[in-house]
Amino acid sequence: MESNVIPDSIRPPRLQPGIGFGAGPTGTLRSSSLRPGVTVPVAPLLPSPASLSASSGPPPPPPPLQLHSLYGGVGAGLGPGAGGHCNPGNPAVLKEAVEAVVRSFAKHTQGYGRVNVVEALQEFWQMKLTRGADLRNGALVVYEMVPSNSPPYVCYVSLPGGSCFGSFQFCPTKAEARRSAAKIALMNSVFNEHPSRRITDDFIEKSVNEALASFNGNREEADNPNTGIGAFRFMLESNKGKSMLEFQELMTVFQLLHWNGSLKAMRERQCSRQEVLAHYSHRALDDDMRTQMAADWVNREQSMARTIAQELASTERELEDARLAGRELRFYKEKKDILMLAVGQLSAANAATLPSH
Repeated sequence: MESNVIPDSIRPPRLQPGIGFGAGPTGTLRSSSLRPGVTVPVAPLLPSPASLSASSGPPPPPPPLQLHSLYGGVGAGLGPGAGGHCNPGNPAVLKEAVEAVVRSFAKHTQGYGRVNVVEALQEFWQMKLTRGADLRNGALVVYEMVPSNSPPYVCYVSLPGGSCFGSFQFCPTKAEARRSAAKIALMNSVFNEHPSRRITDDFIEKSVNEALASFNGNREEADNPNTGIGAFRFMLESNKGKSMLEFQELMTVFQLLHWNGSLKAMRERQCSRQEVLAHYSHRALDDDMRTQMAADWVNREQSMARTIAQELASTERELEDARLAGRELRFYKEKKDILMLAVGQLSAANAATLPSH
């Protein structure tokens, strides 16, 4: 039988230690119902307007979660300071914008001259930590090179809060890929400090109005926490004073839960929106959550062959498009990592069923 065979092109080089095969959790306790594990088919990334208003369960993220729909700047991480002048589909304009911000940063911090963007990015976050920023895991900026023996080289950089950016140019060397990722991350980090990037009462009102317009909603929906838009307003108000990057990091968890079908499963377990929001608003994305989501994809693969391969191919295209556009990447990157973890779980399960000689 070939139903559970994963192509070699997506097979991980080695299994993750401590990861085994397992199905989603079951049980009647409310805490168990709030686990991300599901056995239902995956839901589309964004629902129809009708599903937002008619559904009684937890909300999928409405359009304002795609922060570039609120601002016309370069990618999801930028604010009004860059709005209207940059087209993320134009690589030349994106490169010009990034270089301008880096030069400005260098002028105000190190004087005129060439700036080492890798060092500057680390120093920026170290400065935030010393000034009292709430960085639970410290100020370390983490780089990840995509394995390759020839150009173009690709590098991702994860900021202390969890936001992720990637090299957005053709990079002939690994060092250049690292610098390219650092540039786009530094630009977004700098813009994120602008007062306009804070969630305020005015910002909440504007975001909710845009969500209502996108889904042809009415004011009553915005004031009702049992609707999708009302829940979105609740999330914004709960995070008043935080920056856009901080809010995006939180919403990535809900985007992944929606992509994985977990929100639909929780709705079927009679979990209310408020319960789900309260539970996951204070929970960071961790290895346990990733492992459970990966197990859900193993279940889907066993029900329908090549499910993981097809979803992984789609995710890789999304990640590539978003990276070249200079957008924040954590949602796409986490999806890919979860799917690769599922490949590892499936390989371990298949190996365990092989007859021993």
